[in-house]
Amino acid sequence: MAADLAKHHVTVIATSTTPAAIAAQAATTTIPIVFEIGSDPVRLGLVTNLNRPGGNITGVTNLIVEVAPKRLELLHELLPTAKVMAFLLNPDDRALAQAQARETLSAARNRGIELHLLNARSEGDFDAVFADIKRLRVEGLVIGAGSVFLGGVNKLAALSVRHAVPAIYQWRSFPAAGGLMSYGSDILDSYRLAGVYTGRVLKGENPAELPVVQATKFELVINLKTAKTLGISVPPSMQARADEMIE
Repeated sequence: MAADLAKHHVTVIATSTTPAAIAAQAATTTIPIVFEIGSDPVRLGLVTNLNRPGGNITGVTNLIVEVAPKRLELLHELLPTAKVMAFLLNPDDRALAQAQARETLSAARNRGIELHLLNARSEGDFDAVFADIKRLRVEGLVIGAGSVFLGGVNKLAALSVRHAVPAIYQWRSFPAAGGLMSYGSDILDSYRLAGVYTGRVLKGENPAELPVVQATKFELVINLKTAKTLGISVPPSMQARADEMIE
């Protein structure tokens, strides 16, 4: 798809997700590219420098990888006696999955938590994942980033409640759908910023001179009704820090 866009000499290519950004980079070195991703674009080789990207690429990173350990810490704060947790990833999104796993495994070791890495490539894998969670006696689930999980957020929320598994995801859509909690950047703000950059490129600005934008707004959302259903008491200190509590 990226190669086809390059062949038609479009004015700019806007992408969302890491694989799409990498595909666009491979397709053209001349057409401007604006990405919206969750990984470090320097580590991925998309840009050489955040302040002066160079080349034909710039965009927005919502720091999914950097914030992944924080989600584990928040879930552990809510479940202080938990010793076994799981992290759900999509192995097909290799770069993002590996980066998230590396950072979150390190955070788990520091807290004395045994962390199982579980994989799902599509919504069809979710039921098997929760069967593994039961078999492994997992006490809490951190859901990783990726379009598979964003698209299947309603099913993940329903399964987590049905199987009584406290879970945290990055976007508000998870607790809004009945999941326990979320912590992450404002995805709508990231898309808006990427759209602004795309507009600036269309007006003639050079992507090489547009600094990569990093997310600065993060929100904690807790579904108190789900917490009660799961028999979890949310500490007043966490309630005070929450940006939103769904009742």
